[in-house]
Amino acid sequence: MFDISNDDNIFYACSHFEGSMFCLSLIEHNLPLPPHLLNRPLLDAIKEELERLFLDKVISNLGLCISIYDIRTIEGGFVFPGDGSSTYKVVFRLIMFRPYVGEILCGKLKASDANGLHLSLGFFDDIKVPVHLLPLKSRMGEDGIWIWEHECGDLPMDLDEEVHFRVTKINYPPIPVEQDANANPFSPMEIIGEIYGDGLGLLSWWAD
Repeated sequence: MFDISNDDNIFYACSHFEGSMFCLSLIEHNLPLPPHLLNRPLLDAIKEELERLFLDKVISNLGLCISIYDIRTIEGGFVFPGDGSSTYKVVFRLIMFRPYVGEILCGKLKASDANGLHLSLGFFDDIKVPVHLLPLKSRMGEDGIWIWEHECGDLPMDLDEEVHFRVTKINYPPIPVEQDANANPFSPMEIIGEIYGDGLGLLSWWAD
């Protein structure tokens, strides 16, 4: 994923699909169309360039772009002096992944460490459950797997298990000016979740 939130040519508004982790965002963007696309039908060329620019990118405070929903209007076609591109003002809609705080999602447990759990939705991996949002009386075993010390017995949080979690926060960290060579890859969007509560946690805990 990449962060394009600092692009001054992007103006947007967003509305959620009811009860969904996805929202539909209306975007206005001044789009330079490269010369090699000018021989294509205009709508096809603009859609191709929009997909190149936006798909799998993060817009700060808006979410992760999943797909181009539709193109509403195209205006312009100006060629500025010294520039071979033709610039259009395009209004279009994107389907964005942006769950709301309090939403319950189902992911897979991909890793665990001293800081908590790391979950994945398949198309989005930057989901963390910190230690203080695990069930009470949780401890890490010698094998690095967290264990919930339930009154009915120990319940391990095994890797690759499906997990119900509640979204508590969505972070859009600023792009670091410098990054240590050994640091984890920068994540422009992070979801913080909790698994403390009835029905939350591993699905296998509640199977019976």
